[in-house]
Amino acid sequence: MFTTNSISELRKDIFPSSTRDVILLVLSMTGYGSSKKESSLFGVRVEVKSVNHRFCEINIRMPRQLMKIEDKLKKKINEYINRGRIEVFITIDGDTLTHKNLHIDWNLLDDYYQFINKLKSKYDFPDTIKLKDLLTNENLLEIIEKEEENKEINHLVIEAMDEAIQLLIGMREVEGKDLLRDLTYQLNGLSQHLAKVKELSPSVVEHYQEKLQKRIKEVSNNLFDEARILTEVAIFVDKSDINEEITRLESHISQFKNTLFDKGPIGRKLDFMIQEMNREVNTIGSKANHSQIATFVVELKTTLEKMREQVQNIE
Repeated sequence: MFTTNSISELRKDIFPSSTRDVILLVLSMTGYGSSKKESSLFGVRVEVKSVNHRFCEINIRMPRQLMKIEDKLKKKINEYINRGRIEVFITIDGDTLTHKNLHIDWNLLDDYYQFINKLKSKYDFPDTIKLKDLLTNENLLEIIEKEEENKEINHLVIEAMDEAIQLLIGMREVEGKDLLRDLTYQLNGLSQHLAKVKELSPSVVEHYQEKLQKRIKEVSNNLFDEARILTEVAIFVDKSDINEEITRLESHISQFKNTLFDKGPIGRKLDFMIQEMNREVNTIGSKANHSQIATFVVELKTTLEKMREQVQNIE
Protein backbone atom coordinates (compact mmCIF):
# COMPACT_ATOMS: atom_id res chain seq x y z
CA MET A 1 0.00 0.00 0.00
CA PHE A 2 1.07 3.60 -0.57
CA THR A 3 2.32 5.70 2.33
CA THR A 4 2.49 9.46 2.69
CA ASN A 5 6.29 9.39 2.63
CA SER A 6 6.54 7.20 -0.48
CA ILE A 7 4.15 9.42 -2.45
CA SER A 8 5.93 12.55 -1.27
CA GLU A 9 9.25 11.18 -2.50
CA LEU A 10 7.81 10.43 -5.92
CA ARG A 11 6.20 13.86 -6.09
CA LYS A 12 9.55 15.50 -5.31
CA ASP A 13 11.07 13.59 -8.22
CA ILE A 14 8.43 14.99 -10.54
CA PHE A 15 7.81 18.36 -8.89
CA PRO A 16 11.03 19.34 -7.10
CA SER A 17 9.54 22.59 -5.81
CA SER A 18 5.98 21.35 -5.35
CA THR A 19 4.11 21.96 -2.12
CA ARG A 20 0.97 20.10 -3.13
CA ASP A 21 -0.70 18.47 -0.13
CA VAL A 22 -3.24 16.23 -1.86
CA ILE A 23 -2.14 12.59 -2.06
CA LEU A 24 -3.65 10.69 -4.99
CA LEU A 25 -2.74 7.32 -6.42
CA VAL A 26 -1.83 5.86 -9.78
CA LEU A 27 -3.66 2.54 -9.99
CA SER A 28 -2.69 -0.40 -12.17
CA MET A 29 -5.44 -2.36 -13.91
CA THR A 30 -3.83 -5.67 -12.96
CA GLY A 31 -4.65 -7.30 -9.64
CA TYR A 32 -5.96 -10.34 -7.78
CA GLY A 33 -7.85 -10.91 -4.56
CA SER A 34 -9.62 -13.85 -2.91
CA SER A 35 -11.62 -14.39 0.23
CA LYS A 36 -13.39 -17.26 1.95
CA LYS A 37 -16.25 -16.88 4.41
CA GLU A 38 -17.90 -19.69 6.37
CA SER A 39 -20.96 -20.32 8.48
CA SER A 40 -22.03 -23.46 10.31
CA LEU A 41 -23.62 -24.81 7.14
CA PHE A 42 -21.88 -23.18 4.19
CA GLY A 43 -18.54 -22.03 2.89
CA VAL A 44 -18.21 -19.35 0.21
CA ARG A 45 -15.08 -18.56 -1.79
CA VAL A 46 -14.77 -15.48 -4.02
CA GLU A 47 -11.85 -14.84 -6.38
CA VAL A 48 -11.50 -11.57 -8.28
CA LYS A 49 -8.86 -10.79 -10.88
CA SER A 50 -8.47 -7.83 -13.21
CA VAL A 51 -6.45 -7.17 -16.36
CA ASN A 52 -6.10 -4.32 -18.84
CA HIS A 53 -9.12 -3.21 -20.81
CA ARG A 54 -10.19 -0.01 -22.51
CA PHE A 55 -13.44 0.12 -20.53
CA CYS A 56 -14.86 -1.57 -17.43
CA GLU A 57 -16.06 -5.09 -18.24
CA ILE A 58 -17.28 -7.41 -15.48
CA ASN A 59 -17.84 -11.16 -15.88
CA ILE A 60 -19.13 -13.19 -12.92
CA ARG A 61 -19.17 -16.99 -12.83
CA MET A 62 -21.32 -18.29 -10.01
CA PRO A 63 -24.05 -20.81 -9.11
CA ARG A 64 -27.43 -20.04 -10.59
CA GLN A 65 -29.09 -19.45 -7.21
CA LEU A 66 -26.96 -16.28 -6.87
CA MET A 67 -28.27 -14.70 -10.08
CA LYS A 68 -30.65 -12.46 -8.13
CA ILE A 69 -27.74 -10.62 -6.49
CA GLU A 70 -25.58 -10.35 -9.64
CA ASP A 71 -26.44 -6.67 -10.19
CA LYS A 72 -25.68 -5.93 -6.54
CA LEU A 73 -22.27 -7.58 -6.88
CA LYS A 74 -21.47 -5.61 -10.04
CA LYS A 75 -22.43 -2.34 -8.33
CA LYS A 76 -20.09 -3.17 -5.46
CA ILE A 77 -17.24 -3.79 -7.92
CA ASN A 78 -17.97 -0.49 -9.67
CA GLU A 79 -17.66 1.34 -6.35
CA TYR A 80 -13.93 0.56 -6.39
CA ILE A 81 -12.97 -0.15 -10.00
CA ASN A 82 -13.47 2.18 -12.95
CA ARG A 83 -11.56 0.44 -15.72
CA GLY A 84 -10.30 -3.04 -16.63
CA ARG A 85 -11.61 -6.51 -17.42
CA ILE A 86 -12.84 -8.02 -14.15
CA GLU A 87 -13.27 -11.79 -13.76
CA VAL A 88 -15.13 -13.06 -10.67
CA PHE A 89 -15.36 -16.72 -9.62
CA ILE A 90 -17.75 -17.72 -6.81
CA THR A 91 -18.00 -21.24 -5.38
CA ILE A 92 -20.18 -22.61 -2.59
CA ASP A 93 -19.30 -25.53 -0.32
CA GLY A 94 -21.69 -27.32 2.02
CA ASP A 95 -25.19 -28.73 1.85
CA THR A 96 -26.61 -28.24 -1.60
CA LEU A 97 -29.33 -25.71 -2.18
CA THR A 98 -30.62 -27.75 -5.11
CA HIS A 99 -33.82 -29.71 -4.60
CA LYS A 100 -34.60 -32.57 -6.97
CA ASN A 101 -38.12 -33.64 -7.85
CA LEU A 102 -39.30 -36.55 -9.96
CA HIS A 103 -41.70 -35.59 -12.73
CA ILE A 104 -43.78 -38.31 -14.42
CA ASP A 105 -45.81 -37.77 -17.57
CA TRP A 106 -48.71 -39.98 -16.64
CA ASN A 107 -50.66 -39.43 -19.85
CA LEU A 108 -47.67 -40.39 -21.98
CA LEU A 109 -47.01 -43.36 -19.69
CA ASP A 110 -50.60 -44.61 -20.20
CA ASP A 111 -50.29 -44.25 -23.97
CA TYR A 112 -46.95 -46.03 -23.92
CA TYR A 113 -48.35 -48.90 -21.87
CA GLN A 114 -51.41 -49.29 -24.10
CA PHE A 115 -49.25 -49.21 -27.21
CA ILE A 116 -46.99 -52.03 -25.95
CA ASN A 117 -49.99 -54.18 -25.01
CA LYS A 118 -51.53 -53.60 -28.42
CA LEU A 119 -48.29 -54.66 -30.14
CA LYS A 120 -48.18 -57.84 -28.06
CA SER A 121 -51.77 -58.66 -28.83
CA LYS A 122 -51.60 -57.93 -32.54
CA TYR A 123 -48.32 -59.66 -33.29
CA ASP A 124 -48.44 -62.23 -30.52
CA PHE A 125 -45.14 -61.17 -28.88
CA PRO A 126 -44.30 -63.43 -25.95
CA ASP A 127 -42.44 -60.73 -23.97
CA THR A 128 -44.02 -59.05 -20.99
CA ILE A 129 -43.66 -55.40 -19.94
CA LYS A 130 -41.09 -54.99 -17.19
CA LEU A 131 -40.81 -52.08 -14.80
CA LYS A 132 -37.26 -51.27 -15.90
CA ASP A 133 -38.53 -50.78 -19.44
CA LEU A 134 -40.57 -47.83 -18.19
CA LEU A 135 -38.04 -46.41 -15.72
CA THR A 136 -35.28 -46.20 -18.33
CA ASN A 137 -37.41 -44.26 -20.78
CA GLU A 138 -36.29 -40.61 -20.53
CA ASN A 139 -39.48 -39.39 -22.16
CA LEU A 140 -41.60 -40.77 -19.34
CA LEU A 141 -39.55 -39.84 -16.29
CA GLU A 142 -37.62 -36.62 -15.65
CA ILE A 143 -35.67 -35.40 -12.63
CA ILE A 144 -36.13 -31.63 -12.20
CA GLU A 145 -33.59 -29.61 -10.19
CA LYS A 146 -34.76 -26.48 -8.45
CA GLU A 147 -32.25 -24.09 -6.91
CA GLU A 148 -33.47 -21.93 -4.04
CA GLU A 149 -32.17 -18.57 -2.84
CA ASN A 150 -30.56 -18.50 0.59
CA LYS A 151 -30.10 -15.18 2.40
CA GLU A 152 -27.29 -16.54 4.57
CA ILE A 153 -25.27 -17.51 1.52
CA ASN A 154 -26.02 -14.17 -0.16
CA HIS A 155 -24.66 -12.37 2.90
CA LEU A 156 -21.50 -14.50 2.91
CA VAL A 157 -20.96 -13.88 -0.81
CA ILE A 158 -21.27 -10.10 -0.46
CA GLU A 159 -18.95 -10.09 2.56
CA ALA A 160 -16.35 -12.23 0.75
CA MET A 161 -16.67 -10.11 -2.39
CA ASP A 162 -15.95 -6.93 -0.46
CA GLU A 163 -12.82 -8.43 1.13
CA ALA A 164 -11.56 -9.88 -2.18
CA ILE A 165 -11.96 -6.50 -3.89
CA GLN A 166 -10.02 -4.78 -1.12
CA LEU A 167 -7.13 -7.22 -1.61
CA LEU A 168 -7.28 -6.70 -5.37
CA ILE A 169 -7.19 -2.92 -4.91
CA GLY A 170 -4.17 -3.31 -2.64
CA MET A 171 -2.31 -5.19 -5.37
CA ARG A 172 -3.34 -2.59 -7.97
CA GLU A 173 -1.97 0.15 -5.69
CA VAL A 174 1.38 -1.63 -5.25
CA GLU A 175 1.80 -2.11 -8.98
CA GLY A 176 0.59 1.46 -9.54
CA LYS A 177 3.38 2.70 -7.30
CA ASP A 178 5.92 0.87 -9.48
CA LEU A 179 4.33 2.35 -12.61
CA LEU A 180 4.49 5.84 -11.13
CA ARG A 181 8.13 5.40 -10.18
CA ASP A 182 9.06 4.16 -13.66
CA LEU A 183 7.11 6.93 -15.39
CA THR A 184 8.88 9.47 -13.16
CA TYR A 185 12.22 8.11 -14.32
CA GLN A 186 11.14 8.15 -17.99
CA LEU A 187 9.78 11.71 -17.68
CA ASN A 188 13.08 12.95 -16.30
CA GLY A 189 14.87 11.32 -19.24
CA LEU A 190 12.38 12.83 -21.67
CA SER A 191 12.98 16.31 -20.25
CA GLN A 192 16.76 15.87 -20.46
CA HIS A 193 16.64 14.78 -24.11
CA LEU A 194 14.33 17.69 -24.96
CA ALA A 195 16.68 20.12 -23.20
CA LYS A 196 19.49 18.91 -25.48
CA VAL A 197 17.31 19.44 -28.55
CA LYS A 198 16.41 22.92 -27.34
CA GLU A 199 20.09 23.69 -26.81
CA LEU A 200 20.95 22.55 -30.34
CA SER A 201 18.01 24.20 -32.10
CA PRO A 202 19.80 27.58 -32.76
CA SER A 203 22.66 25.77 -34.47
CA VAL A 204 20.31 24.26 -37.07
CA VAL A 205 20.25 27.51 -39.08
CA GLU A 206 24.00 28.10 -38.67
CA HIS A 207 24.71 24.56 -39.78
CA TYR A 208 22.50 24.94 -42.83
CA GLN A 209 24.03 28.32 -43.76
CA GLU A 210 27.56 26.89 -43.58
CA LYS A 211 26.60 23.91 -45.73
CA LEU A 212 24.88 26.17 -48.26
CA GLN A 213 27.84 28.53 -48.55
CA LYS A 214 30.28 25.65 -48.88
CA ARG A 215 28.20 24.04 -51.59
CA ILE A 216 27.80 27.25 -53.58
CA LYS A 217 31.54 27.97 -53.36
CA GLU A 218 32.27 24.53 -54.75
CA VAL A 219 30.11 25.03 -57.82
CA SER A 220 30.70 28.75 -58.44
CA ASN A 221 34.45 29.20 -57.87
CA ASN A 222 33.83 31.47 -54.85
CA LEU A 223 31.53 33.71 -56.89
CA PHE A 224 28.12 33.82 -55.25
CA ASP A 225 25.37 36.22 -54.34
CA GLU A 226 25.35 36.67 -50.55
CA ALA A 227 21.87 38.19 -50.66
CA ARG A 228 20.58 35.05 -52.36
CA ILE A 229 22.14 32.92 -49.66
CA LEU A 230 20.48 34.99 -46.95
CA THR A 231 17.15 34.58 -48.75
CA GLU A 232 17.60 30.81 -48.91
CA VAL A 233 18.55 30.75 -45.25
CA ALA A 234 15.46 32.77 -44.34
CA ILE A 235 13.26 30.30 -46.20
CA PHE A 236 14.95 27.42 -44.45
CA VAL A 237 14.52 29.09 -41.04
CA ASP A 238 10.80 29.39 -41.67
CA LYS A 239 10.54 25.72 -42.61
CA SER A 240 12.87 24.29 -39.97
CA ASP A 241 11.95 26.34 -36.91
CA ILE A 242 11.20 23.82 -34.13
CA ASN A 243 10.73 26.26 -31.25
CA GLU A 244 6.95 25.95 -31.43
CA GLU A 245 7.13 22.14 -31.25
CA ILE A 246 9.60 22.31 -28.36
CA THR A 247 7.29 24.66 -26.45
CA ARG A 248 4.28 22.41 -27.01
CA LEU A 249 6.26 19.33 -26.01
CA GLU A 250 7.38 21.04 -22.79
CA SER A 251 3.75 21.90 -22.11
CA HIS A 252 2.65 18.29 -22.71
CA ILE A 253 5.33 17.01 -20.33
CA SER A 254 4.15 19.45 -17.65
CA GLN A 255 0.51 18.38 -18.14
CA PHE A 256 1.52 14.73 -18.00
CA LYS A 257 3.28 15.27 -14.67
CA ASN A 258 0.25 17.00 -13.18
CA THR A 259 -2.16 14.37 -14.50
CA LEU A 260 -0.26 11.65 -12.63
CA PHE A 261 -1.77 13.11 -9.44
CA ASP A 262 -5.26 13.81 -10.79
CA LYS A 263 -8.27 12.22 -9.15
CA GLY A 264 -9.94 9.24 -10.79
CA PRO A 265 -9.00 7.18 -13.88
CA ILE A 266 -6.14 8.80 -15.80
CA GLY A 267 -4.85 6.04 -18.09
CA ARG A 268 -6.71 7.05 -21.25
CA LYS A 269 -5.84 10.70 -20.74
CA LEU A 270 -2.15 9.86 -20.33
CA ASP A 271 -2.27 7.69 -23.43
CA PHE A 272 -3.71 10.60 -25.43
CA MET A 273 -0.95 12.91 -24.16
CA ILE A 274 1.72 10.46 -25.28
CA GLN A 275 0.17 10.42 -28.74
CA GLU A 276 0.38 14.21 -28.82
CA MET A 277 3.98 14.16 -27.62
CA ASN A 278 4.86 11.64 -30.30
CA ARG A 279 3.35 13.92 -32.91
CA GLU A 280 5.52 16.84 -31.77
CA VAL A 281 8.66 14.69 -31.71
CA ASN A 282 7.98 13.42 -35.23
CA THR A 283 7.57 17.00 -36.43
CA ILE A 284 10.84 18.03 -34.78
CA GLY A 285 12.59 15.13 -36.50
CA SER A 286 11.21 16.01 -39.93
CA LYS A 287 11.84 19.76 -39.68
CA ALA A 288 15.29 19.87 -38.08
CA ASN A 289 17.76 18.58 -40.62
CA HIS A 290 20.45 18.08 -38.01
CA SER A 291 22.30 14.83 -37.18
CA GLN A 292 22.67 15.45 -33.43
CA ILE A 293 19.04 16.48 -33.07
CA ALA A 294 18.06 13.37 -35.03
CA THR A 295 19.91 11.27 -32.43
CA PHE A 296 17.97 12.87 -29.57
CA VAL A 297 14.72 12.49 -31.52
CA VAL A 298 15.35 8.74 -31.57
CA GLU A 299 15.91 8.83 -27.80
CA LEU A 300 12.72 10.83 -27.32
CA LYS A 301 10.68 8.36 -29.37
CA THR A 302 12.21 5.40 -27.55
CA THR A 303 11.36 6.93 -24.18
CA LEU A 304 7.80 7.73 -25.26
CA GLU A 305 7.29 4.14 -26.43
CA LYS A 306 8.39 2.86 -23.01
CA MET A 307 5.98 5.29 -21.37
CA ARG A 308 3.16 4.24 -23.68
CA GLU A 309 3.62 0.58 -22.69
CA GLN A 310 3.42 1.51 -19.01
CA VAL A 311 0.44 3.81 -19.46
CA GLN A 312 -1.50 0.91 -21.00
CA ASN A 313 -1.54 -0.64 -17.50
CA ILE A 314 -2.91 2.43 -15.70
CA GLU A 315 -6.59 2.66 -14.78
